[in-house]
Amino acid sequence: MTDALSPQPTPSAGATAPATAPTPAAAAPVDARIIAVTSGKGGVGKTFVSANLAAALTRRGLRVLVLDADLGLANLDVVLNLHPKTTLHDVFTGKAQLEDAVIKAPGGFSVVLAGSGMVEYSRLTPEVRNEFFNVIQTLAPQYDVVLLDTGAGIAVLFMAIIVSLVGAVVTSQSLAGTIAASRREYAALSALGVGRWPLTRVVLEQSVWIGGVGLMLAALLSAPLLALAASHDVPVAMSLPVAAGCGLLIFAMAMLASLAAVRTMLGTAPAMLLR
Repeated sequence: MTDALSPQPTPSAGATAPATAPTPAAAAPVDARIIAVTSGKGGVGKTFVSANLAAALTRRGLRVLVLDADLGLANLDVVLNLHPKTTLHDVFTGKAQLEDAVIKAPGGFSVVLAGSGMVEYSRLTPEVRNEFFNVIQTLAPQYDVVLLDTGAGIAVLFMAIIVSLVGAVVTSQSLAGTIAASRREYAALSALGVGRWPLTRVVLEQSVWIGGVGLMLAALLSAPLLALAASHDVPVAMSLPVAAGCGLLIFAMAMLASLAAVRTMLGTAPAMLLR
């Protein structure tokens, strides 16, 4: 990093500049070194590293810009104790010019803040990507280094996994409670010669019913929320694949819960009828 990020000496008057490849006419020249500070998980210090790296490079005499690329949950303004009047949200919506969004940070470097709660821009649609790319292409020639403080890469997936595990635990406890209340009935069926697989199938059928009820409740709760979002012009990406994925997730939670509840059922024995 010492050579790549050091200020390059200006050639003397008699020196001949080396020939460079022609820049395509469709793309603006980008002279800055662009570095993305990123990770899959949130809360690991990406913004902290971006701000301190920018301050360190500025002390070395480089012109540094930190571009807040966390369009959903930006907090660079909190770390730098800034209160911007113009953010990328204003630029994307046409309420302000890009130059108005560039402000000076306490470390002497420049920042462009995204603003928190930009839900409609947190999904990197082709339109959002093009707008963000245009911002980089416009500002990069004015700086030596551009740092991109990105958002978490797998935040949604991580959240979905956590929700699935919590849902499976809650559902398994409900099933376990239901089976515990019917242990004498299961013990009687076992005493009559009913095998373990038919009893296990009963538990699995109960899980399927729970999954079906969960889908009905999800549909009943989602419909008014989607209508409320539409009435306030809040875009919601609820496509058929997303809805199908949610449905599979609910059934997967029910099946995971059934596997945990089957252990309670298999623990019943005819001897408990004598208690």
